[in-house]
Amino acid sequence: MVQQNVTSWSGFVFVGFSSFGEMQRFLFALFFSLYLITLTSNVFIIVVIRLDSHLHTPMYLFLSFLSFSETCYTLGIIPKMLFGLVMGSHAISYTGCAAQMFFSASWACSNCFLLAVMGFDRYVAICAPLHYASHLNPTFCSQLVFASFLSGYLFGLGMTLVIFRLSFCSSHKIQHFFCDTPPMLSLACGDTALSELGILILSLVVLLISFVFITISYICILTAILRIPSTEGRKKAFSTCASHFIVVIFHYGCASFMYLRPKSSYSLERDQLIAVTYTVVTPLLNPIVYSLRNRAVQTALKNVFWGSLLSKG
Repeated sequence: MVQQNVTSWSGFVFVGFSSFGEMQRFLFALFFSLYLITLTSNVFIIVVIRLDSHLHTPMYLFLSFLSFSETCYTLGIIPKMLFGLVMGSHAISYTGCAAQMFFSASWACSNCFLLAVMGFDRYVAICAPLHYASHLNPTFCSQLVFASFLSGYLFGLGMTLVIFRLSFCSSHKIQHFFCDTPPMLSLACGDTALSELGILILSLVVLLISFVFITISYICILTAILRIPSTEGRKKAFSTCASHFIVVIFHYGCASFMYLRPKSSYSLERDQLIAVTYTVVTPLLNPIVYSLRNRAVQTALKNVFWGSLLSKG
């Protein structure tokens, strides 16, 4: 087997959406608008939960950290993507690419674990409401958040080490808008089967452990809801976890499609569109779903908004 030449050049070039031609201007305007809404909404959620004492509960504590994690995740990806849409293509150093992969993978994994923690929160709230305050005390909640972020960093580091132990071939053009595992694997020289297996195992551990935990929580929740005698009571109980359920479906659906596939099924053009959904739409979904479906958040938003207006007046 003939080995491809390995270049010593220490950087990569994002091709991104350069094949879209004039459409890039429209995409820039669209993604920039969505990103501003995403950034503003998530920051606003964090501030509102911080300022409103009625929201100082475990559920909203976890929601604020999920918004923080989503914000950090998008900061490492979307600004560079927007710059690429303006410039057509742009370079990133080898170290910068590794750093981007580490942080994006870390925050993405942290999101999975935080969603699992939020599922556990809903389980305790519905299945053991009398013990909610004692089970989810501030110390235990802080430990769950810390464990989620620490686990995310460890898995992000593992994925980055698996990819950047590889040698990359003479073409350093990344057919994508950020340093993600599928496009980086496509640039690697020689046999990448071991690295593909490593990424698959790490992805399976993150996604399956958190998803199985969420599934078990919802099975218990559903069982408890069906035992509620009144229709109104069942409806009220289910509405408390509907927002979380919607976010979980979108988050795990996109993540599973992106990372639980063999290399032979990669389509870089199609994967870019899925990645846009995962990096632009899903972080926007979190504050919108929780704001539109949660009366407590709506009330807090109104209080903060009117309070700021009255203080200025």
